[in-house]
Amino acid sequence: MNLTRILCLNALGVLLISTWWIPQFTFWSTVDDSVFWFFNQFITMDNPHWNATLAALNNRKFDLFVIAGMLTIMSWACVRDTRGGWRRWLGIGLTMVITAGLMNEVVRHLPFHHPSPTRFFDDASLVSNFVHFTTKDSAGNSFPGDHGVMAMIFAGFMLTFGDRLTRGASILLVAIAIAPRVMVGAHWVSDIMVGSLSLALLLLPWVLCTPVARALTTWISRRLGRLFPTSTKGDPS
Repeated sequence: MNLTRILCLNALGVLLISTWWIPQFTFWSTVDDSVFWFFNQFITMDNPHWNATLAALNNRKFDLFVIAGMLTIMSWACVRDTRGGWRRWLGIGLTMVITAGLMNEVVRHLPFHHPSPTRFFDDASLVSNFVHFTTKDSAGNSFPGDHGVMAMIFAGFMLTFGDRLTRGASILLVAIAIAPRVMVGAHWVSDIMVGSLSLALLLLPWVLCTPVARALTTWISRRLGRLFPTSTKGDPS
């Protein structure tokens, strides 16, 4: 267990929350307003193609695309992994799902709540008014970013278990998953960069920088080995 790394990451998470929590520190409110209005100015009747694209990126079907991307990156990592086979990466995936479920419970019980910018500003433009299909462009409670939390859990596991290429791919996918929510106004920048990231920094190290994740992954992998034995030599999983 790397206690020094855990405490450093936790301290960074506390620092992030502090910069958002202290009323006198207006950095995040300035960034939130500037980024929101920059993108919101383009949501007009004069930009039908942009409206359709932004709405599509915030449709539930795009969420399926992101999930498919995660599975693809994990499959790629499995193929590139010389230390274990598919059982190891299935164990990693199931451990990730368990971690995500537990962190989701933490998110649900947080005492901090605020609406998305499209609900906060009365004169905000809603992309849903310009398209004829379902899209998400607002939220009654946007803090922290739920998509951001899940995406950062995925990135955290890939940074821990993947190699250089799959780590880079996971970070890119996180950006692809998160950016549309901010661009459409369903989340503030601080929902992601403070809320989601600080939660990841505070909680994930206690899973990934301790024996917890590796022990659970190994346990699942061994159980899968008993259920699906193989005679292939050189497969240590």
